[in-house]
Amino acid sequence: MKGSVTKVSAVIFFLLLSGWYLYPSLVRIYYNNKLDSLSEEERAEYEDENYAKLQRNKERALNLGLDLQGGMHVTLEVGLSELLAQLAGERRDDDFDAVLATANTQAVQEGVPLVDAFVDEFQARDPSASLSRYFRSEEITRRSDNAEVTSYLRSQGSDAVTRAIEIIRSRVDRFGVTEPSIQTQGGRRIVVELPGIDDPERVRRLLKGTARLEFRLMADPGELNTALQRIIEHFEVDVAETDTAAADEPDETDAPEELPQVADGADAGADAEDDTSDAEIDDDAIDIADLLAEGSEDLMGGSTGNTLLDVLRPAGQGSVVLGEVEAQDTAAFNAMIRDPEVLDMLPRNIELLYHSRPSDPNASIESFAVLGVNVNEELSGETIVDARVDFDQTTNQPLVAMTMNSEGSRIWSRLTGANVGKNVAIVLDGVVYSYPTVISKITGGNSQITGLGSRAEAEDVVTVLKSGALPAPVNIVEERTVGPSLGMVSRQAGFTSIMVGLFIVAIFMMFYYRGAGGVADLALLINIIFILGILAGFQATLTLPGIAGIVLTIGMAVDANVLIFERVREEEGSGKTLKASIDGGYSKALSAIIDANITTFFVGVILYSFGVGPIKGFAVTLMAGILASLFSAIVFTRIIFDYVVLERRGKVSFG
Repeated sequence: MKGSVTKVSAVIFFLLLSGWYLYPSLVRIYYNNKLDSLSEEERAEYEDENYAKLQRNKERALNLGLDLQGGMHVTLEVGLSELLAQLAGERRDDDFDAVLATANTQAVQEGVPLVDAFVDEFQARDPSASLSRYFRSEEITRRSDNAEVTSYLRSQGSDAVTRAIEIIRSRVDRFGVTEPSIQTQGGRRIVVELPGIDDPERVRRLLKGTARLEFRLMADPGELNTALQRIIEHFEVDVAETDTAAADEPDETDAPEELPQVADGADAGADAEDDTSDAEIDDDAIDIADLLAEGSEDLMGGSTGNTLLDVLRPAGQGSVVLGEVEAQDTAAFNAMIRDPEVLDMLPRNIELLYHSRPSDPNASIESFAVLGVNVNEELSGETIVDARVDFDQTTNQPLVAMTMNSEGSRIWSRLTGANVGKNVAIVLDGVVYSYPTVISKITGGNSQITGLGSRAEAEDVVTVLKSGALPAPVNIVEERTVGPSLGMVSRQAGFTSIMVGLFIVAIFMMFYYRGAGGVADLALLINIIFILGILAGFQATLTLPGIAGIVLTIGMAVDANVLIFERVREEEGSGKTLKASIDGGYSKALSAIIDANITTFFVGVILYSFGVGPIKGFAVTLMAGILASLFSAIVFTRIIFDYVVLERRGKVSFG
């Protein structure tokens, strides 16, 4: 009797433990059904109000794999060519760039390591040339031979891939993806599988962001305004000369038309007479304020007679903003502004960067501000020791609060103290997130990144800052998305297979073993609960192959009962009582059951140790199923038989 109490206590304990671990999964199903019944606005409001609760249940719930809940499969490639360029630094020249471009093409086409292709191409062009002229470090000096430099470059490339994997894994973990799969492929590729992703664009930004945070000063508004006027005049002259040349060619059918000009603040679309072959524009011909006064419709809605003003809406005087560009016109604007003549017109050490957010998020057509930012970095993100999501006390908009180390605090204090009344740009990965005006000297090393669109965006910025900067850029070379609907089909198919398998086995056991078969069927239900509880308790992931493992376990679970029941039959056939037959059946079948399940369990261990992805999912459920089936077949069914035979003095038919 004492042994029965122990067994009953063990069964109750494991049932309660499984229920404890499975409860968050049931709550998550409830929340998912509730969210599906809400509209988009109601859903967003509900998620914001219950953010902490939803996240907590998501983290504790049973994890589903990529094939069951949808998600992303992304192949990233570490930019080793950019890494080599960074290692060379200012020593790069045209010959270096030519060799690197050829080597990169060869590496892609022939599938050879980039470093080997680079070294081979370098030596093929000039066998006597030394690689140390481009690469210097603590390990590489002017006297280092090409073999030493080659070894150094290979080491740097390998370290870059390893470091990239660590950073990507850290970012994914902070993002909250459960059971991601991150593996290397070849020499410079990383394969990432992320189940449960419903915002692919956010994940792309998270994976690709190099996390290069910089604090920079901004252009002097007066100098930027003067430069803008010169740039506008530059493109106006080009248009005028082109149109004049076209006007010089006689047309036999049409009379010459007057050419549109922009002068003295007149309407950009107004016509101006031009009877000469030379177009002249005075220094004061274009005034930014007058252009703005004419309205954005003229500047952005149609041809202005100036190719730059067709894509750029200039800002007013006294601003660090050059102007605004619509999203569809950024490529055209970038091409114009990269013109060497145009770059020479910008103030010294000033480059143009976009703001991270549209100027008016509610506008039907998004426009982004173009800002004049100093190319020199005043302070880097390496000084940031902590970052967290916070909210503006006035506007309640999300922001990122950062804390700097002692060196960063000293530089930040000096920087803000020397630039009171000026703007400081906070640049992350080449995009300006905010450019606050310094009101007073800031001590203590605290700063903020504002201008963020949502809490999710703020969390992503915190994630990349805390995870660290990638050693080299990464590019997405392949991407596959498994939609939630496809995952739902897989879940339904898996659930159906479990139910059908369970039903067939249950009918067979009851038909063949009568009452004892019913006890075995009850043990099967307990077995499935234990399996799911083990998966939830160890934060394992249930995949489609894992469901196959559960279906297989259903058959293996009754296999132990079949061995026991057949032994009981043999004992009854020899004339023993029912109690003695049950005792003999369990004791004689135990060794065979243990041997069979241990060997299968070892197979699961091997699959888990050497397998990847779906194979691991199958191995986990297989091992969990073996442990659960042993307990249910040997302990749970014995409790039922002992209770019926000993306590109730009843009979149990074994067929």
